[in-house]
Amino acid sequence: MAQLSLEHIYKTYPNGFEAVKDFNLDIKDKEFIIFVGPSGCGKSTVLRMIAGLEDITDGTLTIGDTICNDVEPKDRDIAMVFQNYALYPHMTVYENMAFALKIAKVDSKIIDEKVHEAAKMLDIEKLLDRKPKALSGGQRQRVAMGRAIVRNPKVFLMDEPLSNLDAKLRVQMRVVISKLHQKLGTTFIYVTHDQTEAMTLGTRIVVLKEGVVQQIDTPQNLYNKPANLFVAGFIGSPQMNFLKANVVLEKDGVHLVLENGVNIKADAEREKKLMTGGYIGSSVIFGIRPEDIYDKKSFVEAHQDTAFDAHIDVYETLGAEVYLYFNIGDTKVTARVDPTTDAKQGETTTFALDLKNYHLFNKDTEIAL
Repeated sequence: MAQLSLEHIYKTYPNGFEAVKDFNLDIKDKEFIIFVGPSGCGKSTVLRMIAGLEDITDGTLTIGDTICNDVEPKDRDIAMVFQNYALYPHMTVYENMAFALKIAKVDSKIIDEKVHEAAKMLDIEKLLDRKPKALSGGQRQRVAMGRAIVRNPKVFLMDEPLSNLDAKLRVQMRVVISKLHQKLGTTFIYVTHDQTEAMTLGTRIVVLKEGVVQQIDTPQNLYNKPANLFVAGFIGSPQMNFLKANVVLEKDGVHLVLENGVNIKADAEREKKLMTGGYIGSSVIFGIRPEDIYDKKSFVEAHQDTAFDAHIDVYETLGAEVYLYFNIGDTKVTARVDPTTDAKQGETTTFALDLKNYHLFNKDTEIAL
């Protein structure tokens, strides 16, 4: 069993900088946990504290039933795969993968079985006699993973392992890592700044900002129910659009009036929150994702109450979809539309909003309403 528990974990450096603040997380056996956030948010620091490469300033780290704050890295039964592959250049692939087992004085027959088993799993059997300089970046990363697999650890730690690879290889390696997790049935903890990797790989995602946990949830819940403005803007590409909305009370109930004059009747649930929260007469932040802004004529005609005109500043085609960039007031907005769109750069297009999935945030606390 490889359950981990991090309770009230802090990391403070000698100069007083707090890299991690009150980090709490229970990780179940066989979970695939992702730490995600911008550079400097503390995600790699947490990973290194789990590995024993960084001291824990305060709090308790438990692996299984053992408190591991002061346990040496080699005794934690953890394998780590880094951004740089850290392979021994003078050794073959086979020797690199077998090295840790040889140091541990494992029987040579067992070593051979484990290396070939891991190589087969990673589709690098034909590369066992090569040295790292004769391998591509993707092949080197597979060797680094193979070196971790042969140890059969309780926990795999991966620190941005795909960031040095090109876009196509990253997609291929994501599939490899996902299959590995299924085959090995081991706990994976994976650090990335790439929210696409986070959404496609993780069973749960931990979103960090400036050393503080913002939200821990499944990928779909993070996308559909962000806890605050930061999570809403970080998860999803292109990111969610944010507009100022004035909250007004009209005869038929509470309305949200956007910067472009679009007047939205709040649904019953949001109306109650806005009323009880004392938001009438003030403003909130209205969030809507690019895919919920339509320019298709049939949709616009059916949603005249949310229709508006906008001047297209930039038109980007990605083949299967088109991104349209325009301004609402001083706010930059992105719409993700069908590639059959009639919109053209430099011209004015009519859009309409799909209000099934819009979000509201407190403008001061940035917490989701």
